[in-house]
Amino acid sequence: MKVLLEYCTAESKVKNSRFIAEAFPIKTAEEARAKLSEQKEKYADARHVVHAFFAGTKAEVSGLSDDGEPSGTAGRPVFEVLKGSGITNIILTVTRYFGGTLLGTGGLVKAYQDAAKQVLAIAKAEEYVEKNSFSLSTDYATYKLIKHIYPRYHISGLQEGYTSSVDVSGQIVAKEGEEFQKEVFNVSKGKTTVEVKTCT
Repeated sequence: MKVLLEYCTAESKVKNSRFIAEAFPIKTAEEARAKLSEQKEKYADARHVVHAFFAGTKAEVSGLSDDGEPSGTAGRPVFEVLKGSGITNIILTVTRYFGGTLLGTGGLVKAYQDAAKQVLAIAKAEEYVEKNSFSLSTDYATYKLIKHIYPRYHISGLQEGYTSSVDVSGQIVAKEGEEFQKEVFNVSKGKTTVEVKTCT
């Protein structure tokens, strides 16, 4: 599975109807619902805000809605395109401003499919890798030594706080956590321990 890295949007027109497709990173069904509420508020003047989402490391949680379009003509096409992309932790909304011309069921299915494909074509995603959070606290001299081992690990979201000590937090690929703990302990001659926690 892949995960969406950042927000993206694409817009299209079909017989004067305007379709705004947007993809947002989310992690839970609750986040998806909250984002959908925001979208409906943002586009209160639009005819429909259709959506589909997948959440969980194996896309085990999902949902969709036609939002007033004829059953099966909007949410399901978007859902199937999203499913085929292999991306999880994502909600994809397609907002429609009616252009005065009815598209028919076949036209609607194609319009929503194309809108979803268009935004996913520009979406930035990466393979899902399980990560854990870590933290450590040490003195300035020891931290200079610890910093030298960072390039050997896949570390992200690093935050460093400099007060009377150096307080560090970040994320590390889960399978590297134990080795990282050992190496920091050895480099610091037993003065510094790394706390690793499973990311929720």
